[in-house]
Amino acid sequence: METKGIIAAVLNFDKEKTAQLVQAHLDKGEDALVILNQALIAAMDEVGRQFSAGIFFVPEMLMAAEAMHAGLEVLGPYLARSDIKAKGTIVIGTVKGDNLDIGKNLVAMMLECAGYRVIDLGVNVSKGKFLATAKKYQAYIVALSALLSTTMAEMEAVVADVRAKGGGSLRTLVGGAPVTASFADEIGADGYSPDAAGAVSVARRLFSA
Repeated sequence: METKGIIAAVLNFDKEKTAQLVQAHLDKGEDALVILNQALIAAMDEVGRQFSAGIFFVPEMLMAAEAMHAGLEVLGPYLARSDIKAKGTIVIGTVKGDNLDIGKNLVAMMLECAGYRVIDLGVNVSKGKFLATAKKYQAYIVALSALLSTTMAEMEAVVADVRAKGGGSLRTLVGGAPVTASFADEIGADGYSPDAAGAVSVARRLFSA
């Protein structure tokens, strides 16, 4: 399958062209899952690389994700028809006491673009809600965001709760402006990322562990 056109359209933030090219490939009888993995997810992987290299910044990531979603909307009915399941479920939210969600929203969007089912609990989420939702949806990862240094203790409490009551199968992924790799290690989190692109890589590592 020739994927360069779709990847280029996403990298150029062209929603209309992305959707048109996805439809054109479907009209040729190409497999929806192949288009998803080799074109749309591959495009977002490249967006992540360019973000890490300092070529793209948050606005570009958001625009690329919107273009990717335009293609995904076209693919949706075909994916549903073929009973394709998401790679896994991730519960995400900003911890209790914190009402900032820009970073969390970007991480959620990037994880969805990477093929994961994301349950977004929003902001000011209690530790009990994280755990209850993870069990309800049989999630594998609980992703926590803290944008205020005053809520880092709440992040630690959620990680401890997941470790104590998660049955040993739940993993935690943490991030946010005041959060560091050393703090993540200190509180026993399974993964840490300073940015949205890195969060996708960490999620993939945790799912494959």
